Amino acid sequence: MSTILIAGGSGMIGGRLSQMLREEGHEVLHLSRRSRPDADFPSYKWDVGEFSIDDEAVLRADYVINLAGAGIADSPWTKSRKQLIIDSRVDGARLLLSSFTRLGRFPKAYLSSAAIGYYGDRGDEWLDESAPPGNGFLSKSCNAWEGAIREVAGAGVRTVGLRAGIVLSTRGGALEKILMPFKAGLGTYFGDGSQWYSWIHIDDLCRMYIKAMQDEDMQGFYNGVAPNPVTNKELAEAIKEARGKPALVAPVPAFALRLAMGEMADTILDSTRVSSEKIEQAGFEFSFPVLDEALRDLLQRKV
Repeated sequence: MSTILIAGGSGMIGGRLSQMLREEGHEVLHLSRRSRPDADFPSYKWDVGEFSIDDEAVLRADYVINLAGAGIADSPWTKSRKQLIIDSRVDGARLLLSSFTRLGRFPKAYLSSAAIGYYGDRGDEWLDESAPPGNGFLSKSCNAWEGAIREVAGAGVRTVGLRAGIVLSTRGGALEKILMPFKAGLGTYFGDGSQWYSWIHIDDLCRMYIKAMQDEDMQGFYNGVAPNPVTNKELAEAIKEARGKPALVAPVPAFALRLAMGEMADTILDSTRVSSEKIEQAGFEFSFPVLDEALRDLLQRKV
């Protein structure tokens, strides 16, 4: 079995991926802002702002998975926050690459998170990995992020970037927030609800990382989305059905979201209809290709 080093291992995706890798018999280490050798998943210190890292973490790693980056929707998009969102991703990748080069220790593969925000607001257009980047801050930040990922590939490391859609989990992320008003009997969709949401069950996304680690033929960028995107309104109605409890599903006007959130409203108003064909052709099989099944599983298991 292998030793896998995860940056961002304590987050929603990283925590679940760590569990699944351990279940397969792998040793999992984390990069964190402080060293915790006695943690459930031993943590080594790194500081992207200071461009420093504990060399032992890199020397022990057979594979490196980089999920780290400042939260897209955690704080208002001030000029400084936008720069932090970009720098935390670009500089993290460059710090790892610098460490590989300096230590002469290159992993068997470097796997990185990316995001379908790369495509921007594209209406009803079906988008595969060959589609160009869109406009706006989300596309700009994702494009810079992917540039740093390509730098790692340029050093001769087999590199895979997964452009994740909306990752569904009851333990964080978008679904946890969407579920909150449902508990009071009120669900919401945004604007007219016609924008496409390309989603993925957290376990399927984690299984994509595991496949990318094990499949030496995989390299480059893949869309990390389920095969059946839905509109925002369809998502809200599907959550109501999966919960099996009465709820009024009502719209939140787009202008109100723009007033409250400014440019950050793009994260919920943009329409991105993304294809999963490339990763399916690579041999990946979804456990949860349909939203209804995914929601029922998530709500039952509390994953």
